[in-house]
Amino acid sequence: MSTVTADVHSGDHADHAHAGGFLRTYVFSLDHKIIGLQFLFSSLIWFFVGGLLALGIRWQLAYPWAPMPILGNMLAGAEGGQIAPENYTMLVTMHATVMIFFVIIPVLAGAFGNFLIPLMIGAEDMAVPVLNMLSYWFMWPAFIVMGASFFVEGGAAQGGWTSYPPLSVILEAAPGSLNGQTLWLIALTMVGISSMMGSVNYMTTIIQMRAPGMTMFRLPMTIWGMFITAILQAFALPVLTAAGFMQLLDRVAGTGFFLADGATANNALMASGGGQPLLWQHLFWFYSHPAVYIMILPAMGMVSDILSTFARKPLFGYKPMVYSIGGIAGLGFIVWGHHMFVSGMNPMLGMTFMVATMMIALPSAIKTFNWLGTLWGGKIQYTTPMLFAISFVSMFIIGGLSGIFMAATPVDIFIHDTYYIVAHFHYVLFAGTAMAVFGAIYYWFPKMFGRMMNDAWGKVHFALTFVLLNCVFFPMHILGWTGFPRRLADPYHYETFRNLLPLNQFISWCAFIMVGVQVIFVINFFWSMFFGPKAGRNPWHSNGLEWQAPSPPGHGNFDFQPQIYRGPYEYGSPEVEEDYYPQTQPPPAE
Repeated sequence: MSTVTADVHSGDHADHAHAGGFLRTYVFSLDHKIIGLQFLFSSLIWFFVGGLLALGIRWQLAYPWAPMPILGNMLAGAEGGQIAPENYTMLVTMHATVMIFFVIIPVLAGAFGNFLIPLMIGAEDMAVPVLNMLSYWFMWPAFIVMGASFFVEGGAAQGGWTSYPPLSVILEAAPGSLNGQTLWLIALTMVGISSMMGSVNYMTTIIQMRAPGMTMFRLPMTIWGMFITAILQAFALPVLTAAGFMQLLDRVAGTGFFLADGATANNALMASGGGQPLLWQHLFWFYSHPAVYIMILPAMGMVSDILSTFARKPLFGYKPMVYSIGGIAGLGFIVWGHHMFVSGMNPMLGMTFMVATMMIALPSAIKTFNWLGTLWGGKIQYTTPMLFAISFVSMFIIGGLSGIFMAATPVDIFIHDTYYIVAHFHYVLFAGTAMAVFGAIYYWFPKMFGRMMNDAWGKVHFALTFVLLNCVFFPMHILGWTGFPRRLADPYHYETFRNLLPLNQFISWCAFIMVGVQVIFVINFFWSMFFGPKAGRNPWHSNGLEWQAPSPPGHGNFDFQPQIYRGPYEYGSPEVEEDYYPQTQPPPAE
């Protein structure tokens, strides 16, 4: 194994970081690694909540109006565990909200962004540690408010995770009331403020605090993914936050931003017109389509690092991969209208969005072929992180190919409100991004906790999850092509869909088992934290700079001053005997 020699850090950074005692060190921490772990644990808790909400949806579609055993009273909000009609839309709304805004975005941008960025660029911490701490603690009002919304009169939000007016504005609206939909808007605003704090910090840290020799084109793809994601957040989030404030004012102050002429409200003080319901859709999707890439660009970066490490090969086409991330981000800002093809937009405008949407497949294809090029001819090590990374690529291909159908306006008008959309979305964000997150947890767990997760149980977790998720989400394409509607509690009311009940029951039981399988991951995660085999600095023999720090890193991260000599993917270099060549290892003397 190569030995890295460098100067020891000067100063008392580590002592200063510990000076605040337990609360300052582990609760209101300024250390990016602790903040990253706080985001990670919070996201895993909400992942459990979101999974339970999904079970409620699947039970209703498999056994409509039948009492749900065990979890029925908790999820249904009715006596005997039977899901009330009005609560089904609550389950759909809150499942999507929790998974997107409290799980995927915080675990990628919050947990891994915080933990990895300083380590991978050779910095001691984030540029503004106090702002970093606040970015986490601004999530807690959102956690509390969203959690409390389940227990207020009328239950949690029922306007869909997109919160379209006029329904979201007039739904049990009363000035000054704190009902579920109002609490939903407050929580979403707090999440937006938290994310904006993080994005500014990430951009500043990556631009200003790289170690000597760490040029932009020596950054690993994980950092490029986080950097582009931070730019997306900084430019798109203010739009959604402003829109959230406007809809909140519509609900509690009687303004009329999103209520059209002729709209009726359930309170005399509410606005009755003058606004534009479609304005909300434009503002919402101007953020929420880039948000799709906020939820997948960091995953793409992490998967790139994992694939290169365990293929023992340089990443194929590093610069095209960087440019493709930039292309995806740029195009992501001009395609939001494809979510609105059914709104009756001008056909010429629809064609513009359609062409732009199809164009976004090109940089995505570059990434896919470059991942395959990385694997081709490699000495592949089938570790648990590698299996999850490879599955991300395959699932992303399925999700991307189904997305091409929806890019075509005439096709989308037919399938827009069907389960085909549900299948596509989940292939990208669960079968894709969530698998990348699992792989990243297994991969960076040794750096986080100094111990290894059990690889055998990790492979069991992977195999069962991979099979079951395809059994859950692939048949939804079939449902979609039949026109099976999403968001409807009882589609079997229509004779056309009654023959689809057995297929929905199959999907639901696979979903129940898949959620149960995650117990394997939970036990492996927490058991390994305390009893897993101890890991050295670089258990994967990776080139990445973070693997040169102790496991787990102390405050200040490195016990030497990193000096960077090369990029992060120099595997199989003829300059060294080993098959990896760390970024900090000086070149051999002439």
